[in-house]
Amino acid sequence: MTDVKIYKVDGVMLISADRLPRWQRFSMEVRAVSEKHALEYVYSVLGGRHKVKRANIKVLKIEEVPLEKVESKYIRDLATLTRMVI
Repeated sequence: MTDVKIYKVDGVMLISADRLPRWQRFSMEVRAVSEKHALEYVYSVLGGRHKVKRANIKVLKIEEVPLEKVESKYIRDLATLTRMVI
């Protein structure tokens, strides 16, 4: 079984490419099996939330983050989850 790791993805995205274009910085922490999956997730989330095309997203850095340095409470709680009760 593969381990799920936490990645921090930093980059810029082009907002309002047709009217008043401007580059907006972003930083996201995601849980994924590999860097490739983390990058796909970031493309999917930014495209869904902000209607940004993949060509208008520039990833500057992807790095694996240890659990102690994770800033997002949601990601930290998911990583420490031991069981799920429905």
